[in-house]
Amino acid sequence: MSAGHLRGLAELSPANFGMVMATGIVSLAAEYWRFAIISDTLFYLNNVLYGVLCVLTLWRLLTYPRLFFVDMFSHLQGPGFFTFVAATNVLGAQYVTMAGQYQVGVVLWVIGVVAWLLLAYAIFTVLTVKKEKPTLDKGINGAWLLAVVATQSIAVLSTLLAAHAGQVHRLELNFIALSMWLWGGMLYIWMMSLIFYRYTFFRLSPSDLTPPYWINMGAMAISTLAGTLLIQNAPQAPYLESLLPFLKGFTIFYWATATWWIPMLLVLGVWRHVCKRFPLKYDPLYWGAVFPLGMYTVCTYQMGLAMDFTFLHLIPPLFFAAAVLAWLATFFGLLGRVLAWFRGANMA
Repeated sequence: MSAGHLRGLAELSPANFGMVMATGIVSLAAEYWRFAIISDTLFYLNNVLYGVLCVLTLWRLLTYPRLFFVDMFSHLQGPGFFTFVAATNVLGAQYVTMAGQYQVGVVLWVIGVVAWLLLAYAIFTVLTVKKEKPTLDKGINGAWLLAVVATQSIAVLSTLLAAHAGQVHRLELNFIALSMWLWGGMLYIWMMSLIFYRYTFFRLSPSDLTPPYWINMGAMAISTLAGTLLIQNAPQAPYLESLLPFLKGFTIFYWATATWWIPMLLVLGVWRHVCKRFPLKYDPLYWGAVFPLGMYTVCTYQMGLAMDFTFLHLIPPLFFAAAVLAWLATFFGLLGRVLAWFRGANMA
């Protein structure tokens, strides 16, 4: 392998698993609207993307362990590792929902839970005890909310598996889902308070407004989806049925918060790229903007069904179209980057 290829491997961003998250949720949205060609194609593609990224990530760990762990315990890069957890669970949701392969879903659920435990406690422990720390305006961004997305992705896959599990495991999976849903909501409040404080009390340059700020909305969208699935599973678990008013209230609270962010993020995007003329070019972080669009589509659709909110049915098709266009734009940007990388690596 040439020096150029090795350099590319050394610089592999942990946030690349965001493309699996984005591809998976757009595929699930297409499944709900019965666009079989789109949903099936993206499902098969997602398996390839997940496998390739797992191999490359393991290769990077074995070849460049120091750089790997420097990224993991960095305030800015570390949270990107949570995309692996979310990607694993989104792929698991595809297997359960689209293929009916519950055993594969269970395997991916176990991988996701173990990875979540290892990453959450390793990353946040090191960030707590390390001596050299950046200031708040240099050390936090929207990518931190990927920890929330990872947590809620476990809740989502747990509810999907619970719907097809035996009575004993059904209760346990629903309880795990409820616990993760509650913890994810608390984690969002903690982190969003710091991010909003950074927004409003520190100078924000166009380069600071990275695509993961869309996770501000995406974290609430996946929280909405998890709450909706818990509501749908309530007849299976008496303790969920007793919590129905609470589940419905907080699910709407999450959806309303996600909805509030959309105009704000669009305005900030116009400020960044139009007013400040910040160049729009491919970055793995842009998958973090595609995923929230797809997730908002799915969560709004499912919430409308669960609570019989027929007046919401006009929203999902619009966001589905936006998610597909955003996915296509980002995917073609990825292809361009890969081709440029191969040309540059071969010339090195």
